[in-house]
Amino acid sequence: MTMRFYRWPLLTALALSACISAEPLDEAGDESEESAESVTIDTAATYTIAGVQSGKCVEVAGGSTADGAAVQIATCNGSTRQQFRMESAGGGYYRIRNVNSNRCFDVAGASTTDGARLQQYSCWSGENQQWSFSDVATGVVRLTARHSGKALDVYGRGTADGTAVIQWASNGGTNQQFRVTPVSSSGTGGSGGSGGSGGGGGGGGSGGGGGSGGGKFVGNITTGGQVRADLSRYWNQLSPENEGKWGSIEGTRDVMNWTGMDRVRNYAREKGIPYKGHTLIWGAQQPGWLAGLSQSEQRAEVEEWIQAFCQRYPDVAIIDVVNEPPPHTTPVYMNALGGAGASGYDWIVQAFRWARQYCPNATLLLNDYNNIEYGSDNQNTINIVNRIRAAGAPIDGIGAQAHAAFSLPTSTVRGFLDRLAATGLPVYITEYDIDLANDTQQLNVMQSQFPMFYEHPSVRGITLWGYISGQTWVPNSGLMSSSGQMRPAMSWLMGYLGR
Repeated sequence: MTMRFYRWPLLTALALSACISAEPLDEAGDESEESAESVTIDTAATYTIAGVQSGKCVEVAGGSTADGAAVQIATCNGSTRQQFRMESAGGGYYRIRNVNSNRCFDVAGASTTDGARLQQYSCWSGENQQWSFSDVATGVVRLTARHSGKALDVYGRGTADGTAVIQWASNGGTNQQFRVTPVSSSGTGGSGGSGGSGGGGGGGGSGGGGGSGGGKFVGNITTGGQVRADLSRYWNQLSPENEGKWGSIEGTRDVMNWTGMDRVRNYAREKGIPYKGHTLIWGAQQPGWLAGLSQSEQRAEVEEWIQAFCQRYPDVAIIDVVNEPPPHTTPVYMNALGGAGASGYDWIVQAFRWARQYCPNATLLLNDYNNIEYGSDNQNTINIVNRIRAAGAPIDGIGAQAHAAFSLPTSTVRGFLDRLAATGLPVYITEYDIDLANDTQQLNVMQSQFPMFYEHPSVRGITLWGYISGQTWVPNSGLMSSSGQMRPAMSWLMGYLGR
């Protein structure tokens, strides 16, 4: 549902509700809050929102204009990614609209849990986009989400650029307190757009990336089981290579080792970037002990696994629910989930239903290889998607690994990608790499194929499968040395993205 909003024709100041009683500040020993004056919000004005603890401005990560882009803190710089307008939603609540993207603060998935991430999303009437401003000190406010009653919060009381903004139960901490300051001019700078570097504006807007991808993420994976500290310098999405697979987490029945996947989550939260679950259901790297169970026991264990993953990672953005379905791999528990059944893929339908039940806020994918490289695999993915959708599977998108795409003409890959897009589902390029030792050849493929992916209207994001030479799953796909020396393809890509 969407609705139109109209600004007041005159500069109408809307006073917020009466001041609330002061409460203690955080446990770090800050002084108690002083008696506060009332806050007045002018719906015709433009504001910055700066954290009291960090002194840094709230912004949309990367100056993105896309739905789902993270909200984070960063050094104040006057750009329009850090400027907002307030729109009355009634009852003392406001929508907070970013000047650059024209999208609103949004608690992802309308979650009511502590730690739910803040993102931007197309403005609508949902209460997860409505905020009250409560005085806690002179010039300092607490923002509270209408749907959850929880406060806007800088994750982990962080002060580093890129720290995520989330919701959390109000606790009086200074990481839940903000200065909302009017600016004199809103400017026109922003995220770049179609091939440019972003404009300059009245507020000194900072430019963003080139290309015409509309703020799509370009991510990467863990390296040797770890998240490199420099990952967010180059990439704005994170996937686990092996750390999220069932066999890696529950090698022994009922003994969960979340260490690797926790690293992924913690880094992503700290940097304010989305992270992925890879993968819930796969016929490889599955726990060996499953094969000895009865079908009823297998079914119970699969549901328990999905529930446990989702409960631990409620803010996971994307999940490969089923990875590499037949004829590529077949889980030992396929029949326990319903086997082929009436749809031909009832076991996949069941997996998606559990994923939606336990991870209601995540984007759910069917992920496979060769489906944008070869005709039979492309048709297999289309057939599965059509059948499981007809059977009611809550699938949100198609994952195309694209490992072999580099070996084919870009026009061929584009043709198969168009066929996936014709299903009406968005497509995610999930495991792209270019396995070429020759620098010039790798560069030529990157320059030809990456813009095709990035600018395709149905592609929502691209994840490359490793970037450190000598530490990728195929020998020649690395893009830079561990010390930071870039191969030509990486240098070109960073220039194309404006990073």
